[in-house]
Amino acid sequence: MLISMTRAILIYTFVLITMRIMGKRQLAHLQPFELVVAIMIADLAIIPMEDTSKPLLSGLVPIITLLLLELLLSYLSLKSELFRKIIGSTPSIIIYKGKLDYKEMEKQRLNINELMEQLRSKDIFNLSDVEFAILETGGQLNAIPKSQKRSVTPEDLKIKTPYDDIPYTFILDGRINHRNLKKANKDINWLNKQLKQRNLTVKDVLYAGLDTSGEFELHILERGITQ
Repeated sequence: MLISMTRAILIYTFVLITMRIMGKRQLAHLQPFELVVAIMIADLAIIPMEDTSKPLLSGLVPIITLLLLELLLSYLSLKSELFRKIIGSTPSIIIYKGKLDYKEMEKQRLNINELMEQLRSKDIFNLSDVEFAILETGGQLNAIPKSQKRSVTPEDLKIKTPYDDIPYTFILDGRINHRNLKKANKDINWLNKQLKQRNLTVKDVLYAGLDTSGEFELHILERGITQ
């Protein structure tokens, strides 16, 4: 039992590291060759976990081989547009200037129900509202509404908006993130001053940081109040 648990932990850790090395991609955004590698790695990991009579290397070596192959393919696709087309295909235009391309839909085996479902997920409920719809190589659909159907933006109304920065977390679960303080051009003295003004210590804080507008945001750990 202990041996099985140890092997499972080792294999899980190894596969997790392998997937991290492969990069940060959502499953829906994987290219076909990346998805194949991910599935094969999962299958190979099961073999030494189920059969303890087989050495760990019987599962780890093929996984390493697939990882190296995936890294090589990713590198080649990064450097060569032709290679990207060969292994990953190209995006398909499903709606062009407001007109459905039925031949392309048949080629991609995409029916109207699936098309409408993906459009609804983007808050588009009428085909007539779409100017362009592109089926990406990962399978997701991107749609561009007709100009008169697009949401009005501040730019359309010639309204000046304040700059939005990324939010910074300074305290999380009572622990200070010194790296984020440095990124936001703040220091520990500034943070302590903010807490002192509210009669708090670091241990009292669930979350503290700057929001996108640069305002200090604070959530107290015990009472869960926002200040």
